[in-house]
Amino acid sequence: MVIRIALVLCLFLLPGLAAGCGKRVVDLEQVSPEEKIVIKFSHVVAENTPKGLAAQRFADLVRERTRGRVEVQVFPNSTLYKDGEELQALQNGSVQIIAPATSKLAGLFPQWQVFDLPYAFPDEDAVHRAMDGYIGNKLSEILRQSNIQALAFWDNGFKQITNSKRPVIHPGDFNGLTFRVMINSQVLKRQFEKMGAIPVEKPFNDLYRVLELREVDGQENTMSNICSKNLFKVQPYLTVSNHGYMGYMVMTNARFWSALPEDIRAVLEGTLLEVTGWEREQALKMNRENMEKAVSSGQVQVHWLTENEKEEWARVLEPIYGEFREIIGGDLIDAVEELNRQRRERNDI
Repeated sequence: MVIRIALVLCLFLLPGLAAGCGKRVVDLEQVSPEEKIVIKFSHVVAENTPKGLAAQRFADLVRERTRGRVEVQVFPNSTLYKDGEELQALQNGSVQIIAPATSKLAGLFPQWQVFDLPYAFPDEDAVHRAMDGYIGNKLSEILRQSNIQALAFWDNGFKQITNSKRPVIHPGDFNGLTFRVMINSQVLKRQFEKMGAIPVEKPFNDLYRVLELREVDGQENTMSNICSKNLFKVQPYLTVSNHGYMGYMVMTNARFWSALPEDIRAVLEGTLLEVTGWEREQALKMNRENMEKAVSSGQVQVHWLTENEKEEWARVLEPIYGEFREIIGGDLIDAVEELNRQRRERNDI
């Protein structure tokens, strides 16, 4: 699914290049308002997260490579649109690029909940294989039917469990606790219900306040989000479970994208491809560093699930696959299971 475009030097130096490309060199100050293309990029997480850093890197590189002809304006931390508002804003043209978590697409596109299935992917490589193959192609086509163009798939990482009540090690430890879940995903709600907990939908921008005031007992998130929002300071119990994956779909309005000049579109696509590789490296690095930060803070009690404990969780959660088979699509669930079968065979060699 990842866009692969080989860019020649001329495209990276748009719109006016060396004489060999037949155009003059244009300084940033020389780009008139009529020539400039403004792209609003809205997201809901902090600037110092993998997604936040990648969005800004994309904006900086595009400005440089188009000599100011394209200005990507990044709006982090829900400053422009909040959870639940981004998709509508994209479809009506109020914003040109968004990068929501895949879970948040489920309201309109329930098939995207395939990424919410517990223990569906053992590592990031398995996720990337899924997006580069049948699963990514099928999900991207579903978006295109609603005038949405998939551009790139960015990692956030694997989710951990935090709460303010007690250590959570076995499924029974969830009993009676309330957990914040992302909007739109019925799979995530069902996941906590299966463990005996009570799921409560809350937007990400309000999460710290909700946890600080004990409106809910806990939440699930990647370590980069847990630390960038200081959630560990109000959630003294951390369970390293890696029970689910969280990724972001970078997307645009398809009509807007197709109306861009071909040369500009090529620069944007090539830059996104480059930034995607960088973002994935940052996600791994930041989650590792933020785990160390939380542990060394002395503010959390950490438990790493053993393989036997993970299997205990997986047994309780496994029925979710059958419950959502028709909603997500049997072909997508079968594709996930086939990828895992292939991985097991590779490991056995």
